[in-house]
Amino acid sequence: MKIVFAGSPAYALPALQALFKKGQVVGVITQPDKPVGRKKILTPTPVKQFALQNAIPVLDLPKIRMHADEVRALGGDVMVTCAYGQILSKELLSAFPLGVWNLHASLLPKFRGASPIQSAILAGEKYTGVTVMRTEEALDSGDILLVKRCEVGDKTYGELSEELSLLSAEAAVEAIDYIAQGHPQLLLQDDARATYCKKIKKEDARISFGDAPSAVRLINAMSPSPLAYCFLNGVQLNIYKAVLHDGQCVGAPGEVVRADKGGIVVKCANGALSIVKAQFAGGKPLAAADIVNGRKIKAGDRLD
Repeated sequence: MKIVFAGSPAYALPALQALFKKGQVVGVITQPDKPVGRKKILTPTPVKQFALQNAIPVLDLPKIRMHADEVRALGGDVMVTCAYGQILSKELLSAFPLGVWNLHASLLPKFRGASPIQSAILAGEKYTGVTVMRTEEALDSGDILLVKRCEVGDKTYGELSEELSLLSAEAAVEAIDYIAQGHPQLLLQDDARATYCKKIKKEDARISFGDAPSAVRLINAMSPSPLAYCFLNGVQLNIYKAVLHDGQCVGAPGEVVRADKGGIVVKCANGALSIVKAQFAGGKPLAAADIVNGRKIKAGDRLD
């Protein structure tokens, strides 16, 4: 089976690598090179770098809708997409005899859209996963081929992304096997149960010390990007990870009620949280113990 793979970030790499080992990847489609770093060096996506290293033909198209003939010329029987970043037209969807299949990082129909991993954490979901669905013109609404689940736990966005990335690789290989067998059984999505999630912006990451469980979920959902933040004496503090504090404490919302070897505990209107890792603007990310040792935060300080 001739496979065309569409993806861009490092998240998509394990799926491409697994498909490359399994069979004939005849082409890769990815986003154009972008300037990276302070020197703005034009850099290919991780998916493109892998394709070039393994002599796979690459199309890095700014608007894939304008290049249906080039995509069709790759000669693929099937297309698998993973974190590609562009919407496919009807003409492109019809270019593959065995269809176009997307590896979506949620348990559809929940969290259709741009930020399914962060949204699962923010919503306090116990489980999330990867859904392989047939791609249609409507957003993430296609019939489901298979689903793989994992626990959310207290993972950050980065930690959960790594797990789902590897799960996507497993799902991609299984999906190709099902498709190769012919006429795979599909499950219709229940549109009435669908939820949608928007692209996360920096302004969504401001911490409110109201409900402690909600604050912890926000912190973990925004790590490592765009990073949840608050302010201490006018200086921005980015928090990489937090957990719920299970002890009793007294203080105003945002007040640091403990800052010692045992950790940094911040009171919320409902409950309290413990900072695991944080970073002052312009500084390095530090474990809570190092922040306390450096006397950067002390009991009685107020975060807002």
